Amino acid sequence: MTRLRSEAKDCYSWSNGPGDRYAPHSHTYEKVLYCVDGSITFVLEGEARRLELKPGDRMVLTPGTIHSAVVGSGGCTCIEGKR
Repeated sequence: MTRLRSEAKDCYSWSNGPGDRYAPHSHTYEKVLYCVDGSITFVLEGEARRLELKPGDRMVLTPGTIHSAVVGSGGCTCIEGKR
C-alpha cells in the first residue's frame, strides 16, 4: 500500500471470491491497481486484450478504458487508487 500511495490517491483494498465477475465498465480517472493475492484477469474491450494479474503485478488503466474482469480460482485481493 505504501508503494501505491506514492503514485495514487484515494487508495483502498478489495477482495473477491473465486469466479466472481465484473461487467464491462470504465472510469473517469486513471486507475492504478496492484494484485496482492490470488489472480484476476482483466479484459480490455477496445483492444481485445486479456491481462492476467498475479501477486506483485501492476496495471494502469487510462480514463475511459472499457474493461471487465474475472477472478481466478483462488480468489483475489487487490489494492487500487486514482491518479
